[in-house]
Amino acid sequence: MPVPQWDGRPERFRPPPRVVLFAPVVISLIVQVPAAIGIAVWTHVGWAAGIAQVALAAAGALALLGAGRYPGPTVAVVAAAALADLVLTPDLGPPYIAVAFAIVLAVARGAVVWAVSSVVAAWVAAIVLGSMLGLSWHPFRIAFTTLALAVCFGIGWFVRVRRARASAFRAEAMRRRQSAEERERVRIARELHDVIGHALSQINVQASVGLHLMDRDPEQARTALGSIKETSKSALDEVRTVLGVIRDGEAPLVPQAELAELPRLIRGIRSPGLEARLVDRLAEPPRRAVQFAGYRIAQEALTNVVRHAGATEAVVTVERSGDEFVLTVDDDGVGQAGAGADVADHGEGSGILGMRERAALLGGSVELAASPLGGTRITARLPWGGVA
Repeated sequence: MPVPQWDGRPERFRPPPRVVLFAPVVISLIVQVPAAIGIAVWTHVGWAAGIAQVALAAAGALALLGAGRYPGPTVAVVAAAALADLVLTPDLGPPYIAVAFAIVLAVARGAVVWAVSSVVAAWVAAIVLGSMLGLSWHPFRIAFTTLALAVCFGIGWFVRVRRARASAFRAEAMRRRQSAEERERVRIARELHDVIGHALSQINVQASVGLHLMDRDPEQARTALGSIKETSKSALDEVRTVLGVIRDGEAPLVPQAELAELPRLIRGIRSPGLEARLVDRLAEPPRRAVQFAGYRIAQEALTNVVRHAGATEAVVTVERSGDEFVLTVDDDGVGQAGAGADVADHGEGSGILGMRERAALLGGSVELAASPLGGTRITARLPWGGVA
């Protein structure tokens, strides 16, 4: 059985559609049929007239069963049955509330033209037939009936407007939910891109070092293999954490890496062909959210250096400038074209975009420029007290 979805509003009882459909039928039958029987017995109209009166009372109520699928024709049938009942019992007849339900249901479901046409036609026919048959109704009765019909139209219109607003609210709630889910998927994809992309680049570098030094310097090759083991273990732990969020939502999205992890990050990318170092000018660390964003930006920038820049030197600098945390990554590689090799043909790729998105979440920015070392400089500026 399908589970009902919460649409963002407080929980409240909502009757099933079948209850909404059958309630008017049952109420109309309970009110009209016993009243028709009682009036027929009390007025001694005879069997034929009594049966016709009861049949008309039941017909209007049972016709409401079609209001769910055919609200327009239903209101026409009920109005016709009410007209026949009115002509048959001009002085004393059962309260024909089925026509009120038919009007409300038709207007609420959008069959306004059907409702207006049917009721107006029945009302004009009643006046004309009444004059032809010599029937006369009190002006107060005519005015009261007209007012009651107008009230029914008003109730139907109110229900229609309320249903339209509720439908628009549910559509907006669904759109917001889908948008939030899309943002969460993008966020998880970005985390996986950062973790896996950097780990694979680092493993590739260290594996190359190990193969290159396997015969000449076994000790250095062993160190490279140890670095591969540490990097792969760390990456697996972070991937498990992200997948844990997707599976049950209980674990934090990723381990909140801090700037204190930068030395380990830089050691992991060093190789005989690439010298990397950290210049730390911070007297105190910024807030945790800023540290996490700065670490991920540095990780992605160094991944680009390893994979695309062809550099022999990389320098990571962290410092405070006024109320900003400034992270700078310089390399002496082939320049912006090479460092942005994950840039697609139509603009920036996921790496550069990911860095800028991380900075934008804290109200900061990421800029690419030429480096004094001859390659690319990536500068991230984040508010010192930024909160994710």
